[in-house]
Amino acid sequence: MLFIIGAIIVIACVAGGFVLSHGNLATIWQPYEVLIICGAAFGAFVISNPGKVIKAAFGSLLGLLKGAKYAKKDYLELLGLMFDIFAKARKEGMMSIEEHIEDTHASTLFSKYPKIVKDHHAIDFICDYLRIIVGGNMNPFELENLMDVELETHHHEAEQPAQAITRVSDALPGFGIVAAVLGIVITMGSLDQPPDVIGSHVAAALVGTFLGILFAYGFVGPAATAIEHKVADEAKYLQCIKVCMLATLNGYSPQIAVEFGRKSLFSSERPSFSELEEFLKENKAA
Repeated sequence: MLFIIGAIIVIACVAGGFVLSHGNLATIWQPYEVLIICGAAFGAFVISNPGKVIKAAFGSLLGLLKGAKYAKKDYLELLGLMFDIFAKARKEGMMSIEEHIEDTHASTLFSKYPKIVKDHHAIDFICDYLRIIVGGNMNPFELENLMDVELETHHHEAEQPAQAITRVSDALPGFGIVAAVLGIVITMGSLDQPPDVIGSHVAAALVGTFLGILFAYGFVGPAATAIEHKVADEAKYLQCIKVCMLATLNGYSPQIAVEFGRKSLFSSERPSFSELEEFLKENKAA
């Protein structure tokens, strides 16, 4: 939603300023310039990226229309799930959670948090490391190193769409110049025409440079940055899981383990101590 609002602001301010300065919007409507710039940029994008990155990039762009993926409520539910798992393991032993991590959809622990169950990255991360913990063959330091390797790999993979889109943004001004040069070529071939015709050709050529810069810094570049923020949010979500698991593996009680996880969150989404405590009480009562 913020992406749409921002795009509207960019268009309104640029077009509005042009009109207020007595410009004619019809002058900057040059569909062939748009075809040259956007078509060439898309072709370069296809050349420079494998299919999986292209697919992920379009998925990430569509994801910008959905807003933030995680809010305070989502982190409360995550910490609630972690608490439930740790409390059961502490009370009944680690083997008691094995059936729950093998079939999360049938699990009474996981079924209370349907949004988390649908997040396959989070579920895979939780269940994989709980299996390792249940096996009991790895100390906290080794487990932390393994988690860090996986998180780094996941973050690198998740950043590829944003990096690919950023490179398109960097190239767009250049393609705008390509469109402008082609416009000048057309102009030079029309020197025998009246001044108004030559003037329209020059204006069309300049629009090419204008559109390349506008697309780069007004839309494509900001979109790549917004995707990077979403990637950072997902990384923080997984990091919260990591911190909770390491805390419980080091012998802390379920309440303290989820407090470790709460402290790892960004302040904008972090629930307060009392909010988390109240949520855990209500969740337990339910």
